[in-house]
Amino acid sequence: MENMKVTVIGAGTMGAGIAQAAAEAGHEVMLADVSPDLAEKAKQKIAGYLRRRVEKNELTAGDADAVLARIQPSAGLDGAASAGIVIEAIVEDPRKKREVFTTLNRLCPAGAILATNTSALSISDLASVVTNPARVVGIHFFNPVAKMKLVEVIKGKTTSDETVHAALAFARRLNKTPVLVNESPGFIVNRLLIPMINEAVCALADGVADREAIDAAMKLGAGHPMGPLELADLIGLDICLHIMEIFEEEMGRVKYAPCPLLREMVQKGQLGRKTGRGFYEYPAR
Repeated sequence: MENMKVTVIGAGTMGAGIAQAAAEAGHEVMLADVSPDLAEKAKQKIAGYLRRRVEKNELTAGDADAVLARIQPSAGLDGAASAGIVIEAIVEDPRKKREVFTTLNRLCPAGAILATNTSALSISDLASVVTNPARVVGIHFFNPVAKMKLVEVIKGKTTSDETVHAALAFARRLNKTPVLVNESPGFIVNRLLIPMINEAVCALADGVADREAIDAAMKLGAGHPMGPLELADLIGLDICLHIMEIFEEEMGRVKYAPCPLLREMVQKGQLGRKTGRGFYEYPAR
């Protein structure tokens, strides 16, 4: 795939990571958010990451400068009008995502691919507000984007084969390994991972073992690099709960009911690393 203009909407952790990966692959990137300050702060975080790579001799200073030069912070979505591919990476709120796709439908050229980085929401639902839903696809990156090789490419009910092939090629151009997934709640990774985390929370709540024992058992017995409760803190307990709620609503199965302890901790604001307390405690940043 040739270099092209890429627009990433949402300058949070995932959006910044996607923008960096695209710029490192040689694409010109517009990183858009609701204010230029947020987008500029994201670019500065990318600059800090690239500096550390230069210090480790993983990247030359010239290459780092070239990557940064290809990232243009922006407020608003107008720049998407010239993009060959747009990747939405905002908060996991279907209403807000539909608003973004409604705007993109108006702004973007007919041949542009409209992608979402959603981790669990329906691709077809987002595509329903687009005149040509065949060009809407899921391209789900994993955190941290710079290190995680996997990308889930999700085909919605109306996504064309042409769009799927282009999305797979785009992921490979970013030096990622894409897997093709047919639309289903949670796709592959989260459908398997989040219920496992939920079950670990239930085991803790039922007094099966303490947090350290549960995490050690899965690391040493199942070969996981992190225990499920540690991982929940890293992902964010609110995100884990949200995905479980999607599963419960979409698939209507008792096995997808969120553990009451998980819901209780989210209500208390104990969301994991980002709040300093989840299943474990973390020093203030």
